[in-house]
Amino acid sequence: MAKKNKGGMVRRNPVASALATLLFAVLGFLVIFPVLAGFLASFRPGVELLRRGLSINFDFSTMNLDNWKLLFTKNGSSQKYFMWFKNSMVLTLITVVLTLMICYFVAYGLSMYEYRLKNVLFFLVIATMMVPFEILMLPLYREMMTLNLMNTAAGVILPGLCGASTIFFFRQYMIGLPKELLDAARIDGATEYGICVKIMLPITKPAFASMAILCTMGAWNNMLWPMMVFRDAEKFTLPIGLNTLLTPYGNDYDLLIVGSMFGIIPIFVVFLCFQRYFIEGMTVGAVKG
Repeated sequence: MAKKNKGGMVRRNPVASALATLLFAVLGFLVIFPVLAGFLASFRPGVELLRRGLSINFDFSTMNLDNWKLLFTKNGSSQKYFMWFKNSMVLTLITVVLTLMICYFVAYGLSMYEYRLKNVLFFLVIATMMVPFEILMLPLYREMMTLNLMNTAAGVILPGLCGASTIFFFRQYMIGLPKELLDAARIDGATEYGICVKIMLPITKPAFASMAILCTMGAWNNMLWPMMVFRDAEKFTLPIGLNTLLTPYGNDYDLLIVGSMFGIIPIFVVFLCFQRYFIEGMTVGAVKG
C-alpha cells in the first residue's frame, strides 16, 4: 500500500510491491503458457500431441519444421487453409471498419447532443448487453432466412455491426471531451457533419485503437454464428475450417496446430499497430486533473 511521507511524496510498501509483482508474474505465466506450448507443439509431429499433450518441454529430438513446410506447401490441405484464412481476413476487415464507424456515429449522437428520450435510448442500448447471444441465435437465424441472407457474408456481418459494448465505450470516451469544440466550430461555420468527422473523429483515435483491437479479436475468433450461416466449405472462416480437421475418420493435428499458431499473427499485428493508443483509450477518465 502506498503512503505519503511528511514531504508529501508517495512511499510504497516494499512487501506489497513484491507481492504485486509476484502475482502479475504468475498471471503472466498462466497467460503465456498455452501460447508457448502451442508454439512448441507446432514444431513436433501431431502424434506427439496425442502421446504427451501440450507442454513446454524443449525436446529438440522431436522438433522439426515439417508442419510449417506442410502449411506453405502447395497441396490440398494448405490451399484450403489459406482459403479459410482469406475468408476470415475479408470478413474481419469489413466487420471491424463498419462496426467502428456505425458505433462511433451512434455514440456521438448519444453524447454530444441534448434531446428528449436520450437517456432512454442509451438505456435500451445498454439493456441489449444483458441478453446472451444464445438467446438471440434462433431469432437471428430465422431473420436471416427471411431476408435470404443465409450462406452469405452479409448474413454473418450485419447482426453484429451495432455492438452495444462498442457504443458504450465510445460514448464514455466522448463524454470527457470538451463540448466547447462544437460551439467554436459552429461559430466558424462548420456543419454538423464536418464537426463530427473532421474535428471530433480525429480526437477519438485512442478509442478507435482500443476498439479496433477488441473488435478484431471478436470478429477473427467468431465461430458459432458463421458456422450457423455458412453452408459451403469454400466460405468457411478459419475457426470453422480448423474445426473440420477433427473428424470421426481421422484428425489432422499437424495442420491444426501449425494453422492455429499462424492464425494468431493477424491479431498480434493489429495489437502492435494500435498498442500506442491502447492504454490511453482503455484508461480514459480514470485520472481527473
